[in-house]
Amino acid sequence: MKFLRDLMDKQRPLFEKGGKLESLYYAFEAGETFLFSPNHTTGIKGAQVKDAIDLKRMMITVVVAMIPALLFGIYNTGHQHMLATGETAELWADFGDKLLVGLKLVLPIIIVAYAAGGLVEAVFAVVRKHPINEGFLVTGMLIPLVIPATTPLWQVALATVFAVVIAKEVFGGTGMNILNVAMTARAFLYFAYPAQISGDQVWTYLGDKMSVDGFSGATALSVAYNAGVDGVPVTEALASHNTALGTDMFSFANMFMGWIPGSIGETSTLMALIGALILIATGVASWKIIVSGFAGAYIMGVVMNLFAVNEYMAMPPQYHWVMGGLAFGIVFMATDPVSAAQTEVGKWIYGLLIGFLTVIIRVTNPAYPEGIMLAVLFMNVFAPLIDYYVVKANKTRRLQRATV
Repeated sequence: MKFLRDLMDKQRPLFEKGGKLESLYYAFEAGETFLFSPNHTTGIKGAQVKDAIDLKRMMITVVVAMIPALLFGIYNTGHQHMLATGETAELWADFGDKLLVGLKLVLPIIIVAYAAGGLVEAVFAVVRKHPINEGFLVTGMLIPLVIPATTPLWQVALATVFAVVIAKEVFGGTGMNILNVAMTARAFLYFAYPAQISGDQVWTYLGDKMSVDGFSGATALSVAYNAGVDGVPVTEALASHNTALGTDMFSFANMFMGWIPGSIGETSTLMALIGALILIATGVASWKIIVSGFAGAYIMGVVMNLFAVNEYMAMPPQYHWVMGGLAFGIVFMATDPVSAAQTEVGKWIYGLLIGFLTVIIRVTNPAYPEGIMLAVLFMNVFAPLIDYYVVKANKTRRLQRATV
């Protein structure tokens, strides 16, 4: 590290005021900040109270919380490939081969997302003449985790550039965005290229191999929807799916663990909950949003049961927790401290409404088999309004108690 520090110090004069590369100073500063802690000190004299966590530490904490979902997603990608092609149905058989297949698909997506988004960040920093902060450390990881491993790399780059520019930079950069950037990238892909991210038969990587007879790459949500159309109980349809391979792919336990087709990091509810524990323990994410998000989905699932007119509406409410990306979306997207509600009461309302909307969209609108995406983006827009009325109600109560 001393070698890198010395190298950066030698190059610094070229980028400082009067240097040949003065216009690229903030790009240089971004690289230095990424490698080392900033050496900025305050000029204010006297006692100071400083928090132990800064933006860089906060972003790194979120990345660490996503690592369980990432590692699981890499292995599951290889597992789904071998399951689909009939090479092995054993979970831990051919561990190395499954890992290599997963790495082959997932790592390029991560590299492209970071490269495309990082380039946009650097360009805006140079043009606006401001430092690059660490906000994209999280976004660059979130985007790959919320898309299928089969997504073409050029689409990954295009979606990342679109999301960073439209959902973030036009509002002023990190800390100013209204919408969650990673969810905006997924929404862009969903509406621009639905064939690659529809959530139907396109999630399993086959390579140059043909899928075996009796195997379907459908997601649990598409199976549940088709069961509602056919008038078959959802639990029976899930239990009978892909039985030709002797698998119990869509059992509740299997979906909770995540051994199912889906986006790279969203399939495992368990890995999302591990990430939630890390975020809550470090104080980075609000436990109120997480708890209320899951509670909202369950409550709306119960309501759907009470007014069920088809088998999808009659599906046990707890199944919504382990199907699709609800758990991942609530833990890592809904809790985004920038685009979420800020007041304590508002966080409860915000989370509940995300859970409500996710189930409503899933069950009532067949065009969107996964509701968490639209639910989070919709509530991002309404989060400031929720906070406004919470603060207004609090002020009204205080004025009523005040004595003049």
